[in-house]
Amino acid sequence: MTTPRRVWLVWGVALAIYVVAVFHRTSLAVAGLAATERFDLTASQLGTFTMLQLLVYAAMQIPVGLLIDRLGPRTVLTASVITVSLGQAGFALAESYPAALAARALVGMGDAMTFICVLRLVSTWFDQRRIPLITQLTGSSGQIGAIAAAVPMTWALTELGWTTSYLVAAAIGPVLLAALLLVVHDSPARRHERGHPMSRLQLVGSLRASWSQPGTRLGFWVHFATPFSAHVLVLLWGFPFLVVSEGVSETTAGALLSLIIVIVVLAGPVLGWLVGNHPWHRSTVALATIVAMAATWALVLAWPGDAPLWALVLMIVAVGCGGPASMIGFDVARTSNPPARLASATGIINVAGFFAAVVAVFSVGAVLDLMTPGSSSDYPDSAWRVAMGVQFVLWGVGALQIWRYRRIVRQTIGRDAVESGSTMVL
Repeated sequence: MTTPRRVWLVWGVALAIYVVAVFHRTSLAVAGLAATERFDLTASQLGTFTMLQLLVYAAMQIPVGLLIDRLGPRTVLTASVITVSLGQAGFALAESYPAALAARALVGMGDAMTFICVLRLVSTWFDQRRIPLITQLTGSSGQIGAIAAAVPMTWALTELGWTTSYLVAAAIGPVLLAALLLVVHDSPARRHERGHPMSRLQLVGSLRASWSQPGTRLGFWVHFATPFSAHVLVLLWGFPFLVVSEGVSETTAGALLSLIIVIVVLAGPVLGWLVGNHPWHRSTVALATIVAMAATWALVLAWPGDAPLWALVLMIVAVGCGGPASMIGFDVARTSNPPARLASATGIINVAGFFAAVVAVFSVGAVLDLMTPGSSSDYPDSAWRVAMGVQFVLWGVGALQIWRYRRIVRQTIGRDAVESGSTMVL
């Protein structure tokens, strides 16, 4: 028998797994300088850690979505916990750059399986009215893991050292695995929900059907343009940018990076309520968020000398809103695809944000190396300004595509949705 307590317990365990996955994903952010010393890295090599992890994450989204449709979220989530824990343990013990890269690739693989599984459980266990809000709560609450990867991880690396810090983090995995196997079922009716086996042609056909939906493409570009700036800051470049280019203390830089996550947590429920009550304005909310991020970044980068703290805080707040805004893309997928294709459509959309993050993280490192004389890692302020400016290209592309596909959505299915009383996509 399914009770409200049971529903929240299943979601709570799944959310805890997602929180820890985010922790593992972002645990390198405050360890960038330590990793540079441990493995003797250039900026491009350091950026490769995060780029590889995000690239693996993005590349696996569609296969993971298909696996969830076929095997169910419980099975895939089990594989996720095991893989990410092994990857983090390997990173703790790595003593060479190639070994560390391989370990981060495993972390990316395990991380890639987590979020879509949790969204699938949300769509199965909660009633339709609550799904937009719970989806936002999932995305924003999951960022608690990034908070734990900021201040506590900074302390652990200082007091416990590299190996012990990452081994302790990896040890959380077995505890979560036990809770998963004990509590989480694929649906209220069954422990495992298996999809029908599909041939290669059927799999391709399912993906084509998902991508052919204008709403899926709209969701793709929403997710492309909104979360990558937070990834650039939280995953790798935020700490050195704030300390080296903006001249803040390490403590202040850590606090600002933590503030991003606080804003994500606070803004998520607000946007969830807004989207749930005004579904026809979802793309407008996304576009407004992009404008806010671009404007505040322009203010910081154009400021003569070090930007004042209030300007940095304003930028951080705008960037923090990008994470919850990206969840609009998944809500668009939910209302434009049948349940049997939901995970694969979600995977397609999830590729977008992490592909943009890969491009942004790599471009920042490449520009820093290009504009810095010799092999020095003492990057000048001018290099930081140009490097961080690559984000404007991605925002421009994403905003144009959102505008394009929301017009197509309105023209093709908007009229039918209004006539039928449905809240399709916009």
